[in-house]
Amino acid sequence: MKIAVTYDNGNIFQHFGKTEFFKLYEVENNQVVSSEVISSNGAGHGALAELLGNQSVDLLICGGIGGGAQTALADAGVEICSGVQGDVDQAVEAYLKGELVSAGVNCDHHHEEGHSCGSHEDGHSCGGNCGGSCGGHVHLTGRNVGKTCRTHYKGTFNDGTQFDSSYDRGEPLEFICGVGQMIKGFDAAVADMEVGQSVDVHLMPEEAYGMPDPDAVFTLEIAQLPGAEDLEAGQRVYLTNQLGQPFPVVVVEKTEATITFDANHEMAGKELNFHIELVEVK
Repeated sequence: MKIAVTYDNGNIFQHFGKTEFFKLYEVENNQVVSSEVISSNGAGHGALAELLGNQSVDLLICGGIGGGAQTALADAGVEICSGVQGDVDQAVEAYLKGELVSAGVNCDHHHEEGHSCGSHEDGHSCGGNCGGSCGGHVHLTGRNVGKTCRTHYKGTFNDGTQFDSSYDRGEPLEFICGVGQMIKGFDAAVADMEVGQSVDVHLMPEEAYGMPDPDAVFTLEIAQLPGAEDLEAGQRVYLTNQLGQPFPVVVVEKTEATITFDANHEMAGKELNFHIELVEVK
């Protein structure tokens, strides 16, 4: 199975017809075995559907999408899971676990309708894109800016704990340098590297996933959220907004009557260390 997600700086891009990148996932036995980011090359609605069809995509996960594009995708044999927002890797993981709901339509055909929160086990969202959503577009200069780079990397916290490694997966990470697909510090480190070169970088939060936003922590009444009574502090789940769009949160506190969630990225506020090896530049 192959899944495509509209991609913008680690997040799901919200306008299918204007998406500049897709992240493609190869899935075997309900597990992601590889992923890559491809450019749409400025294609419009119909051409985007043809592009995905030529890539043998079975499922598209996206934000907003018009009727014409839906028809073109159907003609190309691509199923659609729309109205989704948040981190691309987490959305795919949620789909594979049967937790992703498409704007009132069940994406995987076996998730019970009416659930407004779904269990989601802890997992590192940096895997495969270390870039996430926080860097924003940065003006970079260097020999690799605008080129497709393949890198091996290992990421650790300051205490030495490893949180991600492409070496462990046996496949380099592929991305376009300098267009916002990666966090600021990772992009900047690769921008002027030579093939075969390795570097070690220490990134402050501002160069990685940013600082936590206090406004992203909120409290709801348990009675207003079906399924919340079964959640526990520390659990990662998906909530749905008023448009039926899922977004990831962590339960930080629970009382008899209320439950508090944190929607900040799990890496927000953390200093990160990366060992980066540039394998190839295309």
